[in-house]
Amino acid sequence: MSDMETVGGGVEMPDTPVIVEVKEVVAGYVPEVDILNGCDLTLHEGEIVGIVGPNGAGKSTLLKALFGLIPVRSGDVTFRGEDIADKPAHELVEMGIGYVPQTENVFPSLTIRENLQMGCYLDQSKFSRRLESTIETFPRLGERLDQRAGALSGGERQMLAMSRALMMDPEVMLMDEPSAGLSPDLQDEVFINAKRINKTGVSIIMVEQNARRCLQICDRGYVLDQGRNAYTGGGRDLLDDPKVIELYLGTLAKA
Repeated sequence: MSDMETVGGGVEMPDTPVIVEVKEVVAGYVPEVDILNGCDLTLHEGEIVGIVGPNGAGKSTLLKALFGLIPVRSGDVTFRGEDIADKPAHELVEMGIGYVPQTENVFPSLTIRENLQMGCYLDQSKFSRRLESTIETFPRLGERLDQRAGALSGGERQMLAMSRALMMDPEVMLMDEPSAGLSPDLQDEVFINAKRINKTGVSIIMVEQNARRCLQICDRGYVLDQGRNAYTGGGRDLLDDPKVIELYLGTLAKA
């Protein structure tokens, strides 16, 4: 948007193709009540992009609008140049977009193996190949494939949720508050795992309450406020900017 401030003297955009682009998106959960009021976002191939901001800013709403879980009332959402604003979630998964929700992101009564099989529900022929690849990324899960997901710790559940989203071999992964409710040590593990996934070639858009850690690992960040873009910049630039810290990040940035 025209009133969005760029931090860091102008951010040099990656010399890689744009995968996801959001322009002037307006969206909300109930008629005539807009949570997003003209959001913009760009994700380039190979990037981690973080979305941070105060509670109620519209961070998770933006991710849900991207994944077809709430209607986009106006604006554009494209994936590799194709309009996806009206596509349902299962079609987006087939196109190469994975989603890790904040809550209820595993099937607790199923085993780890069965949860991963559910990740391939649109194409079971991928299961064996993708299982091998996922276990290489998360060997701890491979050691306990027959354990029920309900017996896992919070951090292990997040690991499983990420792994299940990887089973369809996505190009893009959307992560909604992956560190929420976890201890500091387990939060660090979530961010390490996100970097590990990114290194396999998956581009990531991450909504996070832990602004400090998110901005430390992301290539670029967006600060939302009241459903609008307030600031954008390199992750470290936003983390170190006094105005952004004072207005939006507070002690989360200083910790």
